[in-house]
Amino acid sequence: MKTLALFDLDNTLLAGDSDKTWNQFLIDRGILDAEASRIANDQFYADYCAGTLDMEVYLAFALEPLTRFSKAELDALHQDFMRDYIRPMMTQEAQALVKQHLDAGALVMIITATNRFVTGPIAAAFGVPHLIATEAEMIDNRYTGKSFNVPCFQSGKITRLEQWFAEQNLDWSSFDDSWFYSDSHNDLPLMKLVKHPVAVDPDPMLKRYADQHGWPVISLRTHHRPAA
Repeated sequence: MKTLALFDLDNTLLAGDSDKTWNQFLIDRGILDAEASRIANDQFYADYCAGTLDMEVYLAFALEPLTRFSKAELDALHQDFMRDYIRPMMTQEAQALVKQHLDAGALVMIITATNRFVTGPIAAAFGVPHLIATEAEMIDNRYTGKSFNVPCFQSGKITRLEQWFAEQNLDWSSFDDSWFYSDSHNDLPLMKLVKHPVAVDPDPMLKRYADQHGWPVISLRTHHRPAA
């Protein structure tokens, strides 16, 4: 039986938000102005939680810092970011759940609104072989500050997943079973399409919807792995 196991990343597999934390990492390194960045990032995060985030405006904010460095410099920064900020958010429960689906032979994928630069190494650290993320444009091996393709957000996750299916000669009927784990009501469009939607440490709107529809509600945050 072929199974699809989809995972949101931020506040689902991670006990925190990688995009917001990357911003904090850049502040801590003195790369971004602390007060201006905090105010903007907090507002964007509030809009995300409310389901009103303007992705074009947000992506212009989130991707601009990538334009300041070479790819090699960014990769070096990301190694420190992974070690000091991300690995402490990778809980034992989240890693075990991913492994459970991998060991069962499922097609396992992280599907996230956060850009691929931030999330690619995180997916690799979880051992997840497939990632769909918001795409950041590169020209001559440097980020331009622009995105391309459909942002992987709300119903855009469905669009991007079905694009990926088409590239792999797959469709929904290719899978006998399907799971999607998420914390956010922004993911309801995709959660409604899978056979097994699971609310993970859900926001209040998703918790209410899950309870009303009898969806499982779980937590992956009991244990935190120490920084490597």
